Amino acid sequence: MAIQGRIPVTFGDVFPHGVYATGPAEPLTNFETKRQETDKDTGLPVWVIDVYDADPDAGHKASAIKVKIDAQVCPVVPEAVFGPFRPVEFEGMTVTPWIEETGRKPNGEMRTRIAYSFRARTVRAPAGKGTGRAAAPAKEAA
Repeated sequence: MAIQGRIPVTFGDVFPHGVYATGPAEPLTNFETKRQETDKDTGLPVWVIDVYDADPDAGHKASAIKVKIDAQVCPVVPEAVFGPFRPVEFEGMTVTPWIEETGRKPNGEMRTRIAYSFRARTVRAPAGKGTGRAAAPAKEAA
């Protein structure tokens, strides 16, 4: 099979309406060891940024997403522009689909759904939108 593991995607493909970080990057902690996860491919510490998808058609539950970043030091998200919301863009994104077990049906059969794990190489303020507002139009030379 040609595609195995993480599938490269662009930020615009994943978040065509943009995305807002709802807090700073935090270490991704292993549930069992209580230590920060390290990426199996790079060996780097893994950080997680909670984001909210701005897609108006996404349901509330589907809009809350975690994006993981492998980095030696904690990535810095831009400053909040309103409330806790920080418009961000991710570069070097990948997606890994996986099967999530969501409970059991009355007949005992397991309920499942396809879920997605998102990773990125870096996080930054949106291009040309450092404050989250539309960039002012350029003034013409007189």
